[in-house]
Amino acid sequence: MFLALLELRAARGRFLLMGSVVVLVAALVGIVSGFTTGLGDDTVSALRRLPATHVAFASGAASDQFARGLVDDRTLAGWDREPDTDATPLGVALTRGTTGRGVEVDLAAFGVAPGAFTDPGADDGAPLDAARPDGIVVSRQLVNEGVRVGDTLAVDRLGITLEVVGTTGRSSYGHVPVAYVTTDTWRRVRFTVPGAEGLPADLPAQYSALALRLPADADGTALAAADGRHGTATVPLEDAFAAAPGYDGERLTMTSIQTFLFLIAPLVVGAFFAVWTVQRTPELALLRAMGASRRRLLGHTLAQAAVVVVAGTAAGGALASAVGLLVGEQVPFSLPATTLAATMGAVAAVGLAGSALTLRRVTTVDPMTMLGAAR
Repeated sequence: MFLALLELRAARGRFLLMGSVVVLVAALVGIVSGFTTGLGDDTVSALRRLPATHVAFASGAASDQFARGLVDDRTLAGWDREPDTDATPLGVALTRGTTGRGVEVDLAAFGVAPGAFTDPGADDGAPLDAARPDGIVVSRQLVNEGVRVGDTLAVDRLGITLEVVGTTGRSSYGHVPVAYVTTDTWRRVRFTVPGAEGLPADLPAQYSALALRLPADADGTALAAADGRHGTATVPLEDAFAAAPGYDGERLTMTSIQTFLFLIAPLVVGAFFAVWTVQRTPELALLRAMGASRRRLLGHTLAQAAVVVVAGTAAGGALASAVGLLVGEQVPFSLPATTLAATMGAVAAVGLAGSALTLRRVTTVDPMTMLGAAR
C-alpha cells in the first residue's frame, strides 16, 4: 500500500487525469439516473400516489388504456360485490383551463369519488365534497404556475367553470400537473363537446378504469375469473404505469443510455491501467526480483485502482447531486440518497472490474527482466 501511494504521488498528473475521467463518467451516470427517476415521477407520480393494489381496465385496449378504454357503473357494481375487494371509479383526461385571473394551464383531470380511498384530500384549503361538485383540488405544480385557492378555472372550450377549493402535493401524469375533480365533473370534462351544456345525468356513466384494493394473497386464477365475469383486464398498480403516455419509451431510452455508460466505465478504466501496467513493467519486475510476491503486486495494483475509482466516483456523485440542486424543480430530476448511493456503488464496482482486466499482466511479469534475461 505504501508503494502504491508513492506511485500515486509520483505520477499524480496521470492519475488526476484518469480520476477526472472517472468523475465525469460517474457524474454522467448519476445525472442520467436522476433524469430517469425524475421523468418517471413526472409521468406517473399521480398513479404512484394511488393507495390501490390493482387497476381494472376495459378488456380489449392493448395500450394507453386510460384514454382508449371505458368501464361503466355495472362493471363497478360487479367488482364491488367481489369478496374482500374495494372498488372505486377513476377517470383520467388531459385538458387545459384558464383561471379568472388569466392564467392558462395544462392539467390532467383525475376524477375520483369524494371520500373514496383514491381521494387525495387537501394539504391546504378544503378537499373534494359531493355537495360541491364544481370544486377542484390542484397539485403543487399548478400552484407554482399561478393557480390559487379561490380561483375559478374555466375548462377549455367546454363551458365548464370550476372553483379551486384546495391544493395537494406534487402529482403529475404524462408530464402534465394533475387536478382532482369529482367523477361527475370528470364525466362532463370527458364527454361534453364544445358548445354543449350536458348535465351529469345526461352523460354516460363511464370511467377510464377502476381502482381496486385486493387482499395481499389475492389468487391470480381467481382474479382472471373475476376479469372474465366483468369484462375487464386487471393489472397490478405498478403494471398500470405503462398505460401512461410515453412511460415505457422514456424508461427504455434512459435505461439504454445508463447501460452504455456502465459498459464504457470499465473499458475506460481498464484501458488506463493496462497502459499504466505496461509502463511500469520494469518496476514490477524489479519488485519480483527483490522477492515481492504476486499477491503483494496484486494488492499494490488494486490499491491504486481503488483509490482512483472510489475517489473519482465519490466526486462524481457529489457533482451529480450538485446538478440536481442547481436545476431544482425546473426540470424533472430526482436523485434520492438511496438511488445515488446504489448508482455510485455500481459505477465503482464496474470501474474496479475494468481494472481487474490488467491483473493477469501483473501476475505474469518476469523477474529475470531486471537480471538481463531480456538482453
